[in-house]
Amino acid sequence: MAVRSGLWPALLGIVLAAWLRGSGAQQSATVANPVPNPVPGSNPDLLPHFLVEPEDVYIVKNKPVLLVCKATPATQIFFKCNGEWVRQVDHVIERSTDGSSGLPSMEVRINVSRQQVEKVFGLEEFWCQCVAWSSSGTTKSQKAYIRIAYLRKNFEQEPLAKEVSLEQGIVLPCRPPEGIPPAEVEWLRNEDLVDPSMDPNVYITREHSLVVRQARLADTANYTCVAKNIVARRRSASAAVIVYVDGSWSPWSKWSACGLDCTHWRSRECSDPAPRNGGEECQGADLDTRNCTSDLCVHTASGPEDVALYVGLIAVAVCLLLLLLVLILVYCRKKEGLDSDVADSSILTSGFQPVSIKPSKADSPHLLTIQPDLSTTTTTYQGSLCPRQDGPSPKFQLTNGHLLSPLGSGRHTLHHSSPTSEAEDFVSRLSTQNYFRSLPRGTSNMAYGTFNFLGGRLMIPNTGISLLIPPDAIPRGKIYEIYLTLHKPEDVRLPLAGCQTLLSPIVSCGPPGVLLTRPVILTMDHCGEPSPESWSLRLKKQSCEGSWEDVLHLGEEAPCHLYYCQLEAGACYVFTEQLGRFALVGEALSVAAAKRLKLLLFAPVACTSLEYNIRVYCLHDTHDALKEVVQLEKQLGGQLIQEPRVLHFKDSYHNLRLSIHDVPSSLWKSKLLVSYQEIPFYHIWNGTQQHLHCTFTLERVSPSTSDLACKVWVWQVEGDGQSFNVNFNITKDTRFSELLVLESEGGVPALVGPSAFKIPFLIRQKIITSLDPPCSRGADWRTLAQKLHLDSHLSFFASKPSPTAMILNLWEARHFPNGNLSQLAAAVAGLGQPDAGLFTVSEAEC
Repeated sequence: MAVRSGLWPALLGIVLAAWLRGSGAQQSATVANPVPNPVPGSNPDLLPHFLVEPEDVYIVKNKPVLLVCKATPATQIFFKCNGEWVRQVDHVIERSTDGSSGLPSMEVRINVSRQQVEKVFGLEEFWCQCVAWSSSGTTKSQKAYIRIAYLRKNFEQEPLAKEVSLEQGIVLPCRPPEGIPPAEVEWLRNEDLVDPSMDPNVYITREHSLVVRQARLADTANYTCVAKNIVARRRSASAAVIVYVDGSWSPWSKWSACGLDCTHWRSRECSDPAPRNGGEECQGADLDTRNCTSDLCVHTASGPEDVALYVGLIAVAVCLLLLLLVLILVYCRKKEGLDSDVADSSILTSGFQPVSIKPSKADSPHLLTIQPDLSTTTTTYQGSLCPRQDGPSPKFQLTNGHLLSPLGSGRHTLHHSSPTSEAEDFVSRLSTQNYFRSLPRGTSNMAYGTFNFLGGRLMIPNTGISLLIPPDAIPRGKIYEIYLTLHKPEDVRLPLAGCQTLLSPIVSCGPPGVLLTRPVILTMDHCGEPSPESWSLRLKKQSCEGSWEDVLHLGEEAPCHLYYCQLEAGACYVFTEQLGRFALVGEALSVAAAKRLKLLLFAPVACTSLEYNIRVYCLHDTHDALKEVVQLEKQLGGQLIQEPRVLHFKDSYHNLRLSIHDVPSSLWKSKLLVSYQEIPFYHIWNGTQQHLHCTFTLERVSPSTSDLACKVWVWQVEGDGQSFNVNFNITKDTRFSELLVLESEGGVPALVGPSAFKIPFLIRQKIITSLDPPCSRGADWRTLAQKLHLDSHLSFFASKPSPTAMILNLWEARHFPNGNLSQLAAAVAGLGQPDAGLFTVSEAEC
């Protein structure tokens, strides 16, 4: 009987192994657990014991995990996951003999995929354990739990900005995003790691809050909460902490000697301590004056020398007064000349007509022709373009150079013409300032012009990038030389945190620091699919020091903010009163967030060898990205061979795959050694790599082969895809080449004055005058905004001196040059205004 009980576990292990090899393994969920209890009378010392047991593990993204078991003595080891036996074919087995005991040992490994875990996700936790057999019985290992690791994008609680007084306590809360495994939290102070072990004044609580026991001036900084686990690293929005010091008076000084006016004084300073970082100034007077005693006053006022002193003081005062009057008179005369209007009445009363160039007449000496000499008629910027950090005012100071000589009361004519210097001369002038040394030296990605209060427009051809300068945005009496530049991502370092992605081109308009009295509108394309539920969109601006700052969080705009944005399906319109370098950056809030990719197929115009290359480009769906590829292919001698397609690329961490199929083997041979090519997810998602493409190389069987028919597939794993049916003659088929013809780069990138606007100047003024005042019947600018589908921006329009002007400026930016003026006229006419002639201009007015 003892023999039978010893053989039974071994025989059962052999039967189980055979059962797992057969088709019955497919139905293992319906079979009772075949593992017996230890056989009575067996030797417990010979039961299997585990040298290595499976341990808890996390699946990162799509990588399978490895589970390992090793036991001795063991004749069989099998894995069991969530109550079901794993098939034998999925086991990797290594047998050996234990060196110390001479007993047989066995090591078994299996892989567990993300798909296996996702099948039971939400129902129960996925676990696996090993069961080992020996001649004496069976032993089970510990359970190993396999979990899918992740880290959500949004913090449950982010730190908020604070202003605290000196030595006050600071608590910055932070609740990291949900994740498996739970995220570890660390804090950054101005991008430097906060180490409580090095600074006893700070510590981090169990709830991850940062606590500063007593605030110091050195604690004034930007604080960022960082959460990280094995999957990702997330950053919260930075919280600015300002530690301020309220001013306090120093002790009073001693009383002064008694003066001629029979008074004496004492003083004190607000310096004990002085106010810092916006702290309150001292309350009260810094000078205290009192009358002297009668004895002191009589003594000091007596004597003939005092009479002479009084006479001398009066004489000095009279001289100073006369000098002041002379200076005021000279200043008024100069200011009268500087404030003379630089445009005659014909320009103002015929605002809808382009300004014509009038030749100066020899018999009209009272007419002064002002040539556009950029060295004498532009505003001169002296000193650094960035404000001093220790200065009292954060505003950029301008020094006005000589604009116009005093012109008296005569009539003046301004002649408009484009600058005579080339773009290289313009850039060389700008490059004298450090800030402009990174500007490109070419002209295809740059536009510039000279503008005054009449406004105008700058455009970079074939990029969708433009800058609208509305009338009166430039102060009267000033002339600015303004530029607009498109940068290549590799030329400008734009740091992207976490899963942020660049959605627009990087654009500069400047020079920065110029004084604007109205917002200008910067237009640029973007490739995001705008959805408040899927995206967190931010407008970034580069400071003069080179760092990038979030100046606008779309959807959370404040009406009085310096920046505002109208976001549409393929373009964004940025209102800004400060020129600089801008970019639109997005961070996905869900897997539904997608970027639009433009897919382009190019091939050689002429093929002189047997090899034929098909290049498939995957680029941002923006005009500037398309322009770059078209210009590159023109240099390579390529042509478009299929109509472009759009693919929606999602934030799912899955790569983009490209493959070619159905190539006729009798005519062509593919040199692709794998079934598909792949572009990594991050190369596409970060948005900073240009000209991403894959090349499929085909080889003709015969030089006479010219017809090509095949299919090209482009798809994101578990996402969107597109298919191209290629069927054309490689030697003479050019039917797609006309689809991407670029406009001439030699056009007019700068439009100055009324010619830059669709709405005539006088009609614009009539609309503004009629719609700006509130109307009880609703026939005002609010109704116009609703008719133009801009009613979501009412609070922004209302914060400006002329809401109607803001609406018309946005209309100009959105509809130039193909805007339908009659549709705008119909919208205005439908407001029920009593003035039916808003869009008519009389002959007298012209």
